[in-house]
Amino acid sequence: MLEIVQSGGWLMVPILLCSVVAAAISVERLWTLQRSRITPKSLLAQVWGNVKNDELDPQRMRDLRGSSALGQVLAAGISNARRGREVMKEAMMEAAAQVSHDMERYLTSLGIIASISPLLGLLGTVVGMIKVFSVLMLEGAGNANVLAGGISQALITTAAGLSVAIPALMFHRFFLRRVAELVVTMEQEASKLVDIMQGDREDEPRL
Repeated sequence: MLEIVQSGGWLMVPILLCSVVAAAISVERLWTLQRSRITPKSLLAQVWGNVKNDELDPQRMRDLRGSSALGQVLAAGISNARRGREVMKEAMMEAAAQVSHDMERYLTSLGIIASISPLLGLLGTVVGMIKVFSVLMLEGAGNANVLAGGISQALITTAAGLSVAIPALMFHRFFLRRVAELVVTMEQEASKLVDIMQGDREDEPRL
């Protein structure tokens, strides 16, 4: 493995750094964007039970805000429930926008890595081919080792760049889709809370 990296030349260094950063971001986002951590299924029913029983004291509200992203959105709505439907909805929309921004953290960097990794590989290809043609111009086609080294450098960097870019792009698309799904779920739960707290619904939220 070390020989392959050395054969690829100095451009393998930024490509390897990109791979490490992409892997770290992917692992962190896989852990952070779990549905159970963002939108717990029973949270709305639990919150509504606390509201009905008048159990949402300041400490419970702080716990709700810190429990999950959905809890942060619901807490924003409950805090503004007495100010009317529109104010309550606006507060929850603002909280949801902040939560959505937090969920998209590092995804821009992951997308950049997916874009620049093949370009770094292509640059390595160009550098390798320049080396090959320089040898051909100075020494002719007789020095096979130098020619093979230049071609090897070109191929290795291209393969390495694509090897980093392909999974990075796949994870980037996957995380964007996951964030979109989680935002829709939070909006649905927030809408249910608005309806039941503003008197438009008599039924309790389902577990």
